[in-house]
Amino acid sequence: MQIISGTAVAEKVLEECRREIAELAALGRKPGLAVVLVGDDPASRAYVRSKDKKCRDLGLHSVKLELPATTTQEELLAHVHALNNDPAIHGILVQSPPPKHIDEAAIVRAIDPAKDVDGFHPVNVAKLALEDPTGFVPCTPLGCQRLLIEAGIETSGAHAVVVGRSMIVGKPMALLLMAKGKGGDATVTVTHSRTRDLAAITRTADIIIAAIGRPHFIKAEHVKEGAVVIDVGINRVDDPTTDKGYKLVGDVAYDEVAPKCRAITPVPGGVGPMTIAMLMANTIKACKQAERR
Repeated sequence: MQIISGTAVAEKVLEECRREIAELAALGRKPGLAVVLVGDDPASRAYVRSKDKKCRDLGLHSVKLELPATTTQEELLAHVHALNNDPAIHGILVQSPPPKHIDEAAIVRAIDPAKDVDGFHPVNVAKLALEDPTGFVPCTPLGCQRLLIEAGIETSGAHAVVVGRSMIVGKPMALLLMAKGKGGDATVTVTHSRTRDLAAITRTADIIIAAIGRPHFIKAEHVKEGAVVIDVGINRVDDPTTDKGYKLVGDVAYDEVAPKCRAITPVPGGVGPMTIAMLMANTIKACKQAERR
């Protein structure tokens, strides 16, 4: 059984990023990423901090815009438009979820698609469906695909079952796996909370992508012998034995599923590190494409 280390693969991606950043620097160019946070959600604040730190570690131009929870829709849109027009910024990310009074879909649509390094703008969703390589793919599914490639998992002709249908992971993951080429050409089934007899479907999978957001949801009964499992879930569960009073677990019951697997990602240390690494890669791609426009 192979444990697929997202930490190791993410470092490989970041090393590629460092080389590309150095090449751009020699041409007098510097990729820039702006991360916008509205409100003071602790988890969101931690994510924004880690993205800003990674940008600075790599030598990217980083803008961290922290706005109060009282920020209006119009004020947030004004900030987005200003970043759209800033030539030093190549990627824009508005941290999700925003406060309830903010129309998140409208904010996503307001971001210049050429700077939408999260890959959620309708233009980029369409480009993914059309297999247009100039589009931006959401970072988490892109990271999952890279993990499969780096682990030597053959996706061509494989039956992949995606558990979850969100626009953040499930739907783009299915499109990536179906696309022609490396890391694609799979036969894909998308399942979700309304799927009947889920275990009967997941047991037919060569590859399972678990992205349903429920701790330890995928159990041994869901997995056939020799399957590959990519666990996207990051769930906090109470654990009084830890200093923080909680621990992070995936959507997969790792201890009972892992022995049946050909390969599996752990939580933490699996998909998580890949998300930020692919965000950095998308920002560099945006910088390169900006020069060609």
